Amino acid sequence: MVRHTANTVGLILATLVLCVIPAKAQITKILSPDGRHLFVNAEPPPISAKLAAMSNPHKTIYLAAEPSLTGQSRPSMSIDRDGSEKLVKEAAERHRVDPALIRAVIATESNWNSGAVSRKGAVGLMQLIPTTAARYGVNDLYSPQQNVDAGVRYLKKLLERYNGNLDLALAAYNAGEGAVDRAHGIPAFRETRHYVQKVQQAYFSPGSGRSANGWFNSRAIHKDVNSQGHTVFTNE
Repeated sequence: MVRHTANTVGLILATLVLCVIPAKAQITKILSPDGRHLFVNAEPPPISAKLAAMSNPHKTIYLAAEPSLTGQSRPSMSIDRDGSEKLVKEAAERHRVDPALIRAVIATESNWNSGAVSRKGAVGLMQLIPTTAARYGVNDLYSPQQNVDAGVRYLKKLLERYNGNLDLALAAYNAGEGAVDRAHGIPAFRETRHYVQKVQQAYFSPGSGRSANGWFNSRAIHKDVNSQGHTVFTNE
């Protein structure tokens, strides 16, 4: 009886050992960034491996940028003034917009801060809002290249829509096309009126590098002021 019991106990223990070994090999313990211990019964999936690496403050990890319209999956890409100037020149040439005007808009909108975010959710160098960015195929508002390119395309579209009327184009860039159309001119918003004035002061200031041919350089553009006091560019 004792021998039979010993054999039974031995068999049970052997079975337990066999069960424990694979289970132990499959259980992985990781520490999440918020300090919680997590257990997974398989090899850590990619996200678990990232969490484990992030929990180690002494280890630097690099995660691939994840496309995101709002850009919240990662910080904005850092870029210096020279890099921003390069993007401006490339976009200006690509879309035939005076680079001096683009600089004036960026200086007024974000003061050349690629990570700037307004209270209304406008992002980046040219302070694009998600709806405008979506119109121009932007999937990462925090990408300086995408931000500048889309902003310049939008600015050019506004200049064309309002037949070269810089006042109305800038007002629409700030307040939206609907607001300008409803007001049949610059909306009576203090912010918008101040914005239009500030951009134009920067654009027409000495040393701005403003093109003699205005905003669209395929044909000669002439500056004029209409009876309402609006600055107008025409190729007539």
